[in-house]
Amino acid sequence: MPGNVPPVADERSALLAFLAHQRAAIRFAAHGLSDEQARMTPTVSKLTIGGLVKHVAHTERVWIDLASGVPAFGTTAEEHWAMYDGNEYELTPEESLEGVLTEYARVAARTEELVDAMDDLGAPVPVPKHVPWFPSDVDAWSVRWVLHHVNEETARHAGHADIIRESIDGYDALSLMALAEGWDLSALSGDE
Repeated sequence: MPGNVPPVADERSALLAFLAHQRAAIRFAAHGLSDEQARMTPTVSKLTIGGLVKHVAHTERVWIDLASGVPAFGTTAEEHWAMYDGNEYELTPEESLEGVLTEYARVAARTEELVDAMDDLGAPVPVPKHVPWFPSDVDAWSVRWVLHHVNEETARHAGHADIIRESIDGYDALSLMALAEGWDLSALSGDE
């Protein structure tokens, strides 16, 4: 994968390509980590690499469900709050980094499939009225807006993952991309 999204033909391709690029950044941050390292909190934050992977998979699934007409945030405030079990950002002892990465790949494939099948990116996506941090004066977003929001959330957490990973072992995003993809960097180092 190049360090930048390749040229795109249309808006749908752009939205999906930029989302795929941000997902890859999250996966690169997790590259080569053990489950123990994926649970580490090397910064003042409680965030972990494993917890971030788990969270972005959950977040993407919920928002794409909503854009597909599934009441993803529950139908009442009580149902909504019950969705949060307190470990959404945590890789529990029963979970593995490999498992949450596999789930994230499944969620990504489903997103691509559902978005490809949608006729209209401008189609309305009703705003759940029982979620306290959603706007009360907006009746609907669009599928387009939801995809931009998922991109925004994923990018935000990719940045968190970069900082956490660099705090764990010093690897930065570009180094991890090179490692994960097996780039030949001998020309850069003068070793030929």
